[in-house]
Amino acid sequence: MMIETLLAVTFAGALVTFLAPNRIAGKLAFAISLVPVALSVWLFTAFDGSGNALVDGGTLAFESRTTWIELGAYEISWYVGLDGISLPLVVLTTILSTLAILSSWTPIDTRQSQFYGLILFIEANLIGVFAALDFFVWFIFWEAVLIPMYLLIGVWGGPRRKYAAIKFFVYTNVASLLMFGAFMTLVFSLDVSSFALTEITQAMLAGGPEGFAGVAGSTVSSLVFIAMFIGFAVKVPVVPFHTWLPDAHVEAPTPASVLLAGVLLKMGTYALLRFNFTMFPEQVEMYAIPIAAIAVISVIYGAMLALAQTDLKRIVAYSSVSSMGYVILGLIAFTHFGVGGATFQMVSHGLISGLMFMAVGVIYNATHTRMVTDMSGMADKMPIAVGILIAGAFGYMGLPLMSGFAAEYFIFFGTFGSEVLTYAPLFTGLAMFGIVIVAGYLLFAMQRTLFGPFRLETDYEIGRAPFHDVAPMFVLLGLIIALGVAPELIFDMILDAVDPILEQGGGA
Repeated sequence: MMIETLLAVTFAGALVTFLAPNRIAGKLAFAISLVPVALSVWLFTAFDGSGNALVDGGTLAFESRTTWIELGAYEISWYVGLDGISLPLVVLTTILSTLAILSSWTPIDTRQSQFYGLILFIEANLIGVFAALDFFVWFIFWEAVLIPMYLLIGVWGGPRRKYAAIKFFVYTNVASLLMFGAFMTLVFSLDVSSFALTEITQAMLAGGPEGFAGVAGSTVSSLVFIAMFIGFAVKVPVVPFHTWLPDAHVEAPTPASVLLAGVLLKMGTYALLRFNFTMFPEQVEMYAIPIAAIAVISVIYGAMLALAQTDLKRIVAYSSVSSMGYVILGLIAFTHFGVGGATFQMVSHGLISGLMFMAVGVIYNATHTRMVTDMSGMADKMPIAVGILIAGAFGYMGLPLMSGFAAEYFIFFGTFGSEVLTYAPLFTGLAMFGIVIVAGYLLFAMQRTLFGPFRLETDYEIGRAPFHDVAPMFVLLGLIIALGVAPELIFDMILDAVDPILEQGGGA
């Protein structure tokens, strides 16, 4: 019942915060959010699962299953549990949510109780996405994340917040409908009696559908794979489905950007791994080259777009498109280090992108601008915040002893030796070139904004950031370094959950 306890505490905390007076909402939400952090860390230390949650032979940790609804010939169950893939993402969610709340104390000064309540509500549903193992329960959590993020952007966002919020909602909701329709088609074409992901996965690995509505089973599998890939790719997002992301990031308040880049994007890559790359091993090999091409294009194109930006938030937003391309490349490599590295990159990017958005937010709080052309010499005015920003940027560039280096090394090592992906060395080399572009735009942006003479004209004095703005960044930087120095803290459990997928699908 530990997962249920974690969910109940977080949902109850959101309700309490909604009802609290504005003057205490921020501190109350922070105090409440520490409870899910403590519970998730306890889950991490007490984890005793093995293998993969969906593949036969895996042992779930904290598993709970109860029949919920009988829907004709199908059973819908409350079915939750954790393995080495989902648990690190649950811990990431609770930590980033708490730090996002703390970083909100300075910029959020209206409707605080609603704002912090929505943050906790998002956190609860994100935990549900990573823990649910029945498709209907999982889909409820998946969709429930959209509404509070839409409100955070639309109510507390920038001048074009309504446009950005509607674009975010339309893109992601249409993608969800496509994914839902495809998966339901798959379920109806299989000989299963429930929507449990474990049962559906076993049916797929045992041969898949024999046919549906006069369409051959292999064709059904391919069409479902493509439709679900597109549905999840929008959430990731990868090129060409990425256009909603920069607008959402630029207009969203900084704490919402932290959660959007740090955790919400991982919903897409997590779902790709759970569904496409676990249930459809034959289609993974069949479509390896076009998917790898999409991944490399996302890496290069996202980095090139970041190079052309003058808004610091847009730079970090397009960096996320590039970074998620590495995740897709590692997944399609279908190797021990490729898929393991892609999962490690989900956690690493969550920490680094969260740090970068927080740092940009701290600078914006002080200067009221994010434009690279408007400021310089910020290192003299805000040395601590700027120092952490520089460290985060080096983490993005893959500096050794930081989590970004470990993640990219695992992915490149795993992709180079892929037996599933034809021309794997070529794709790996092209993706590695993206690091050069990342270094170029980050170094250029830092040189323009952080160093040289101070030249921002303001009517007020710019000083050091408050402790509650800097403290969350210190925590994230510490975690980034910890995972860079000792990646086995989570990498071993990730590999334990990844290997059964490869064994079933013939991966290397």
